[in-house]
Amino acid sequence: MVRTRVEVQQQTEVGDAMVRGLVRAQLGLALRIAVVPVCLLGAIPIVLALFPTLADLALWKVRVPWILLGFASYLLLLGCAWLYVRLAERNEQDFTDLTDD
Repeated sequence: MVRTRVEVQQQTEVGDAMVRGLVRAQLGLALRIAVVPVCLLGAIPIVLALFPTLADLALWKVRVPWILLGFASYLLLLGCAWLYVRLAERNEQDFTDLTDD
């Protein structure tokens, strides 16, 4: 029976493939999570250009674009960061479970 933990520690071909798989999974997760804020934050100027009356609205004497860029964007980034950390830890836990005998 092949001991996967030894394979990883001794950096054999099997262990190297397992680590590359983990790195690839983490990279894929990072890219998928990064698409969300890039698309949503990139859409704000487009929406405001298409609907100029929305750009003129004010809530609590602050214009909507400033609220979106100054408050909502931070909430979006915080949510994406939380989700990334949670899913990355799950990937690492799956890898650890795989290497345990």
